[in-house]
Amino acid sequence: MVNRAWLGATALAVAFVKAQSTCEVVESQTGISMLMPLTIDYSNEQSEYWSTSCGGLKPTCILAPSTADEVAAIVSVLRNNNETFAIKSGGHNPNNWFASVNDGPLISTKNLNEVIFDPATETVRVGPGNRWDDVAAELDGTGYTVVGGRIGNVGVGGYLLGGGLSFMSTQYGWGANSILEYTLVLANASIITVSESSHPDIYMALKGGGNNFGIVTSYLLQAYPQGDVWGGNLVYDATPENTAALLEAVRVFTENYPDDKAGIIMTAERTLATLADIWVIFLYYNGPEPPSGVFEGFTAVPHSIDTTKTQSMNSLLSANNWAVIKGSVYTIGTESMPLPTGADAPEVMQSIYDHWVNVSDTVKFVPGLVASIAFQPLPKQIARLAKEKGGDMLDLDDDINRIVIELDYSFWFDSDYAKIDTTMRDTYEGFQSLVKGYQQSGSLPSDVYLPLFQNDCFYPQDYFGRLRPEKLALAKKVQADVDPNGLWRDRTGGFKIPA
Repeated sequence: MVNRAWLGATALAVAFVKAQSTCEVVESQTGISMLMPLTIDYSNEQSEYWSTSCGGLKPTCILAPSTADEVAAIVSVLRNNNETFAIKSGGHNPNNWFASVNDGPLISTKNLNEVIFDPATETVRVGPGNRWDDVAAELDGTGYTVVGGRIGNVGVGGYLLGGGLSFMSTQYGWGANSILEYTLVLANASIITVSESSHPDIYMALKGGGNNFGIVTSYLLQAYPQGDVWGGNLVYDATPENTAALLEAVRVFTENYPDDKAGIIMTAERTLATLADIWVIFLYYNGPEPPSGVFEGFTAVPHSIDTTKTQSMNSLLSANNWAVIKGSVYTIGTESMPLPTGADAPEVMQSIYDHWVNVSDTVKFVPGLVASIAFQPLPKQIARLAKEKGGDMLDLDDDINRIVIELDYSFWFDSDYAKIDTTMRDTYEGFQSLVKGYQQSGSLPSDVYLPLFQNDCFYPQDYFGRLRPEKLALAKKVQADVDPNGLWRDRTGGFKIPA
């Protein structure tokens, strides 16, 4: 519970020091850990962002609370001033100002890093300051796992608030669908426990609603039995023949999903300065070895590297960290499409790939440019499982298969950000135009609900505007209830709920 006497004293102190920054007030009134500029700890924390552009923003201090009460104490100070601030979990989101801030306090959740497994209830309490390889390491040897990220370095907090697509989503749904309970600090500095029974509207809004409703200080997650898994990477030269075969393979895999225990991410990577184009596939099977034929469409295509093996979940997630490009400015964008079927399917898939190649070619001389596209299956069973577990903000219907496209552009210098900003928009807007064109011609089904996957959205993308109207209305209602003065709406970044 919040120390009410402390909060009262803090509120009184704030009334006399309104001109002081949050950092000054917290330093003088509390024992909360605080990192200051020009110190090694501050610099190390700023280096933990995936994008150097985020790390280049300089908070006035970094506050590192260790408890929900300490988070509430910080919020009680913030609500009495007008400073811009940010909350950071793992620093995976590369959009500037979402988990980064300049000239305002940064709240780092790094000390909110509990991982407490309860075998009796088959639950795990996880703090947002963890990364998924931290969680997997703690669960290693227990015989259990949780639904989480596919790359170990991804932070828990942002992943779960954005929905969370997992290797295990075809078994258990989105990451958010396995959250049983949230500990949430509200804008009025109170602490509540949110569950389906205690605060059902807030509970629903948090499952894909981002950072609009408060600061989550812990998640209670359903745990699932798991032993060793099988997985790794296959690497291919991006020849025309391989590309056509792999595009068809991921389409067929999504349409006829061969095994709910199987998961893939299929990515094409272009290091444009050296014209090195490759395909890299991340494979996963929830068992020591996949049955024969599960990944046949991918393994049959000639490949130069195969790292797949039987291993622990922790080993797999940690090995996938090679995909995190350090020392570059990083951007991520996304689009959703219905899965093409029938005679026109190869043309549709090829046109998506070709559009990405053509647009990325326009920035091939940007220093350090690496472009990638990921085809992520979103088969019907994920939507079905989500509904069975009470639903979420995405609220997918389960009568159609989809593909989520992820786009990544990384490059060396912030001075090229405006150019890549335009390139990213041209890429995903072009996908949208292609999809609409194929829908009009009958090559893709029309009247399909195509929301965006928040974890992969570029900052201008209209995440909330692409949700169903009733989910948008719910988000607005909950925001009005829990943040009437706009603390989260007006003073920190993220995907905002439209008025």
